[in-house]
Amino acid sequence: MTLHNYDVKDRSLAESGRQRIEWAFREMPVIGLIRERFAKEKPLKEVRIAACLHVTTETANLALTLQAGGADLILCASNPLSTQDDVAAALVEYDIPTSAIKGEDDATYYKHINTAIDHKPQLTADDGADLVTTLHTKRQEMIDNVIGGTEETTTGVIRLRSMAEAGKLKYPVIAVNDAQTKYLFDNRYGTGQSTIDGITRATNILWAGKKVVLCGYGWCGHGVAMRASGLGAHVIVVEVEPVRALEAVMDGFQVMPLMEAARVGDIFITTTGDKHVIDQAHFAVMKNGAILANSGHFNVEINIPALEKMAKNKRTIRDFVDEYLLADGRRIFLLGEGRLINLAAAEGHPASVMDMSFANQARCLEHLVRNRGKLETRVHPVPEDIDREVARLKLAAMGVEIDSLTEEQRKYLTSWEEGT
Repeated sequence: MTLHNYDVKDRSLAESGRQRIEWAFREMPVIGLIRERFAKEKPLKEVRIAACLHVTTETANLALTLQAGGADLILCASNPLSTQDDVAAALVEYDIPTSAIKGEDDATYYKHINTAIDHKPQLTADDGADLVTTLHTKRQEMIDNVIGGTEETTTGVIRLRSMAEAGKLKYPVIAVNDAQTKYLFDNRYGTGQSTIDGITRATNILWAGKKVVLCGYGWCGHGVAMRASGLGAHVIVVEVEPVRALEAVMDGFQVMPLMEAARVGDIFITTTGDKHVIDQAHFAVMKNGAILANSGHFNVEINIPALEKMAKNKRTIRDFVDEYLLADGRRIFLLGEGRLINLAAAEGHPASVMDMSFANQARCLEHLVRNRGKLETRVHPVPEDIDREVARLKLAAMGVEIDSLTEEQRKYLTSWEEGT
């Protein structure tokens, strides 16, 4: 097969990418089991899929699983800094047209998304909803082809639910992010470890004794707080939701308004999915040497234009570290251009946790094909049987056994007659 619709940095990197894809696959037994079944049953035979995902070793194993299931797949990046160039090159060698280059500008990023849409997809697999929103706003002529889609991350689910509420969503989408085997593990353990990894690689800081200001205490925030605290950091949580703030207090973390935290923090990490969480007023009171990092999907959580305006000089002092010199002599350091630090400066989530997330992706895409024309046009939860199957397969792969309810116990849990 000769591919033409691809754009990668350097195809000569393919062998390195192939080896790293194989290494990641060792930690992805659930995807491995699904791939075996897909190869036999071909549930996605000749179904055109456009995937807009982080182009990593783990995503490559999802792509190869969909290919094994018979899918006609095309892939582009869901973030300009998240691509692993050797993996992108390897995917082209695997006959999966891939358009993704680490560090690509916005124009190239959207050109690649449009290349994926040119594939006339019947299914979309998105991470952040840029593919879906482009399809709905600028490429509407392609929507009639689409059976349904999946969405991988919190930010994308929020956008899609907003579209659905406004009556703008034109096909059913399954919120993979909301599967228990996704957000309880990927968001917490994956984001927690990989965010700390990305910041450490970029800065080589010692976490012990640092005051870490964490903006947002959702599942991603839970994970980052857990890992930073485990390394000896003093974690300060900033929240707008009272229940989450209360939970952070009872988990042993200090909670305060960001304006107060801005004066004392050494490292600031955003995990909210919202815009301009850290703003000009906060920059104005930060300590000299404050480090800013974002682990939310888009690079809007830190108001970078405001920081640029305040700075009298900017220079790149290390890979993925930009130093902003302010008029009063203070220096503020921004990591990874304010983009996803775990993918900009590190390798993203460990393969073991992405195994479950991408198992959900593969099974949900299969579910959409099997239920073509039967699903309402809205954002759907992951079917419970898929979520439980992924958990069961993961436990089996880990060699962990659990109990089952007896018939007497089942009856008791579904009846009302028995009491004291």
